[in-house]
Amino acid sequence: MTSPTASSRSPRRPAWAGRNYSLLTAAAVVTGLGSHGALVASAFAVIETGGDGGDVGLVAAARTLPLVLFLLIGGAVADRLPRHRVMVAANALNCLSQAAFAALVLTGEPRLWHMMLLAALGGTGQAFFGPAAEGMLMSSVEGEHAGRAFAVFRMAMQGAVLGGAALGGAMVAVIGPGWVLAADAAAFALAGALRAFLDVGHIPPRAPGGGLISDLRDGWQEFAGRPWLWGVVVQFSIANAVVAAADAVYGPLVARDHLGGAAPWGLALGAFGAGTVAGALLMTRWKPRRLLLAGTLCVFPLALPSAALAVPVPIGVLFGVMFVAGATVEVFGVSWMTALHQEIPEHKLSRVSAYDWFGSVALVPLATAAAGPAEAAFGRTAALWGCSGLVVLVTAAVLCVPDVRNLRRRTTPVARGGTERASADAERPVGGLG
Repeated sequence: MTSPTASSRSPRRPAWAGRNYSLLTAAAVVTGLGSHGALVASAFAVIETGGDGGDVGLVAAARTLPLVLFLLIGGAVADRLPRHRVMVAANALNCLSQAAFAALVLTGEPRLWHMMLLAALGGTGQAFFGPAAEGMLMSSVEGEHAGRAFAVFRMAMQGAVLGGAALGGAMVAVIGPGWVLAADAAAFALAGALRAFLDVGHIPPRAPGGGLISDLRDGWQEFAGRPWLWGVVVQFSIANAVVAAADAVYGPLVARDHLGGAAPWGLALGAFGAGTVAGALLMTRWKPRRLLLAGTLCVFPLALPSAALAVPVPIGVLFGVMFVAGATVEVFGVSWMTALHQEIPEHKLSRVSAYDWFGSVALVPLATAAAGPAEAAFGRTAALWGCSGLVVLVTAAVLCVPDVRNLRRRTTPVARGGTERASADAERPVGGLG
């Protein structure tokens, strides 16, 4: 029997949830709450100034274009500098850009180019933040518990998406988009402060190597040499593009014309977030042996929301569709992170993550910018059915890659042992890692 004294001294968090992991999770929740409300707010800020679907698409494209342009540089920088410093600097840029966006909306009528410029600054910050954050998270857990750790992290993050999207839509309807953008700026400031406390001082500096170009070439060789990796990234370069067009451009317009405006659309995005929470909760228990096969099969329902908007279905049906899509795609998300953690050397994680992000978002600016013209040429309904069909097509195609079907879960990451060079900010090994 455990004594009362021993029980009172037992840790409140699992052994694998160290200080860095806990700080990263808390900061992700804060930014998730702000950013996903801001996505709804920025779309309706454009609409309220008289913008149409093409203008909404241009602002969305302006946010994503610098993300594409600077991602690879951001990944190389994050593997050279302490990742937490890169993350804090990126959060500061996002805070300033969103604060300026909020001020424009609250104090006057912003012009389209103003909104595009500020959205571009936010995308630039994300380009440097994303690879650094992914590398930092993966270095904060050890192999045996990686899948559960990533599932819990994503469950917390997606819970913030749920709250942020629903609350953001409601706030836009009640007090307008400007205050939602201001809240997002405050969220970035708080998250940056949390990330400043990440502990990396006990890790020696990374051994000197080649220059930035050499680092990018090294990351490319790691990426291109793995068919399962580039195959899935090509799949999502198309799937993410059409889903982004549906969510960022067509969704708000369908909501305006058929669903009642910003609040119902925010709740629909919240239902997707609720689904991802449910999917992440499932993945804390389920450990599919064939990681990518299980994950890829669960991408097919991602085609359902675009089809539902094309009909369009009643709002209650849309909520259900969004929930199912969120739950199933989260199975893929956890499986994907586990595969990267298992297969990629730690000191190359940010560079490989940058190539992953780059491929996954490269077509998003084109898709969001083309959404308005496509609606004018083919009609909104046909454009949405096209989005749905493309998701099904590319997901079926990637299952033709043998490594996607056959990659198996391992107890010990194959890329962590031996003489692999430590990154500049890998967390102290937990439970014997490394």
